[in-house]
Amino acid sequence: MSGQPSCDRIPPCSGRAVELERGDELVVIDPMGQQVSDLTAFSREDLAEYLSSGRSIDYASKLWLSTGDVLYSNRSRPMFTIIEDTCGRHDFTLTPCSKRMFEILYGETEGRPGCEGNLAAALAPYGIDSDRIPIAFNIFMHVTVDGATGAVAVLPPLSRAGDFIRLRAEMPLVVAMTACSAGQSNNFSYKPIDFRVERKA
Repeated sequence: MSGQPSCDRIPPCSGRAVELERGDELVVIDPMGQQVSDLTAFSREDLAEYLSSGRSIDYASKLWLSTGDVLYSNRSRPMFTIIEDTCGRHDFTLTPCSKRMFEILYGETEGRPGCEGNLAAALAPYGIDSDRIPIAFNIFMHVTVDGATGAVAVLPPLSRAGDFIRLRAEMPLVVAMTACSAGQSNNFSYKPIDFRVERKA
């Protein structure tokens, strides 16, 4: 990845938003290994159109999406194509962590905003609040499903330092990303996420 534009860094337990044009490529990088990034997106032409887990999984006919797969909107339009993926394992089923989730699952009382709050803060300039945050594409998150019982387990990410996923925007987008705040998702260590936008020629 030498010779590429410099990266921006999302500090641990925080979020960022960027705007993409059609054809731009977004590269999301795990700089230290085993760190999840929740990603969601909205059409810049109509912010009521958002990245849809259900549509994407339905059309791919599989739970785990990787190179060559398309991420669709709630209106069944392509939003991203996965161009390159050095990790190969991500989740598109679990909702972003939140203050209430930390209370229910972990018994935490600190009131951390979680990815839901961090995504909403990043998207606030666009008028998007926490009630409009959908299931995120959880980059590098390692979720397994028991074939017999349907039990879900969140395991340490398979990503190693330097692993990345490259997504090509298929429409003008507002994209928000986090460095995930859920300990279970990140093997109980909170680290940054790097990203860069490679603009179309």
